[in-house]
Amino acid sequence: MSKTAINKTAAYLLYQTILLAMLGLWITPTQAAISITAARIWPAQDYTRLTLESKQPIHHHMFSVENPDRLVIDLEDVALDETLSDLTAKIDGHDPYIQSIRMGHYKPGIVRLVLDLKGKVKPQLFDLDPVGEYGYRLVLDVYPSVPADPMMALLGHEKNMPASAPIGEATADKSAIPENTVQKSSPEVRPRTLIIAIDAGHGGEDPGARGSRGSHEKDITLSIARRLCALVDDTPNMHGLLIRDGDYFIPLGGRVAKARQAKADLFVSIHADAFIRPDAHGSSVFALSEHGATSSAARWLAKKENEADLIGGVNIAVKDPYLARTLLDLSQTATITDSLRLAKQVLRELNDINDLHSGHVDQAGFAVLKSPDIPSILVETAFISNPSEEARLNDKDYQEKLASAILDGIKRYFSKNPALSKHNIAQMP
Repeated sequence: MSKTAINKTAAYLLYQTILLAMLGLWITPTQAAISITAARIWPAQDYTRLTLESKQPIHHHMFSVENPDRLVIDLEDVALDETLSDLTAKIDGHDPYIQSIRMGHYKPGIVRLVLDLKGKVKPQLFDLDPVGEYGYRLVLDVYPSVPADPMMALLGHEKNMPASAPIGEATADKSAIPENTVQKSSPEVRPRTLIIAIDAGHGGEDPGARGSRGSHEKDITLSIARRLCALVDDTPNMHGLLIRDGDYFIPLGGRVAKARQAKADLFVSIHADAFIRPDAHGSSVFALSEHGATSSAARWLAKKENEADLIGGVNIAVKDPYLARTLLDLSQTATITDSLRLAKQVLRELNDINDLHSGHVDQAGFAVLKSPDIPSILVETAFISNPSEEARLNDKDYQEKLASAILDGIKRYFSKNPALSKHNIAQMP
């Protein structure tokens, strides 16, 4: 090849390089566009989470725009491929906070996402390192500017409740008092509704355990929790509070905090875990331990459950939006004692519909049970890793039996341990 031809070829290549760079399409081998391997969105009343997963970390920048309210996220060296583009179709009218998502090439090497909002929000954008089956994740949590108060929702429910005696309290038979009897003045005893916080384990980014038939623990626990909540609401002077009422993730500390905000009388966490052996079966009930696990299995299970924050994804740079992110240490022996009493009654009722994995209540350091003032238990309804139990866990009638057994255990607990004056949530003027 002549020198002139070589110069022409070099000039042409230089021209192509400049042209591609101007169009934002030139990418060097060391700056190959990052592909989004998965784009997920989890809308809920508590908050909406958007997750972009990739095999490399993504550099990003976020800012807000007003009139109208928008969030703008610039992603560096990211390919605007089908997976990312399909995110726009995943937003529907039911999302409480995001109206729509638009995206496109803002400038060379930058893909811009614009989130049209339905109002003022408090966004959190953070990175998660690879864990489990997940690669790198860029997570956007869109919280309401004023977080929902579970207490207010409960108070609204209480105003419509009939006035009747709380569970565990005796009512006076006024017909037995003669009309001419002079009665001494005494303070009026007003009825109070017992608040049962019901926590469906896992959710959203954290699917929990998986069965051989493809069942996800997060779906089964939510179904059972909803059934239990409905049964609790049908019980006089009881009201259920669903900690999670949809397919989204709540950090372990946030679950505790939400129950405490509502001044719950009890906290019941529902699970359907897996074990290293597929033949493991039966129901179990756990309480918190101050002094280590009561068995190696309980220790293994607590460690596994406490890793939910790693899987589900927690922004460790900020405080939890409910209360403090730090889990409270439980030192009150009385609360643990009440938790054990509750667990014993629930375990007794579960024995009528399923084999027991352990004939006694186990204890371990479950983070979700660390409330200092609410008796708290974790119920392993059955093992999703056992094919026969997985089939039963997916049966609606069996789910109803599990929920009914848990409620019967709660009633037995209150019949032996009346909750007379712990909170005044239902004492309306």
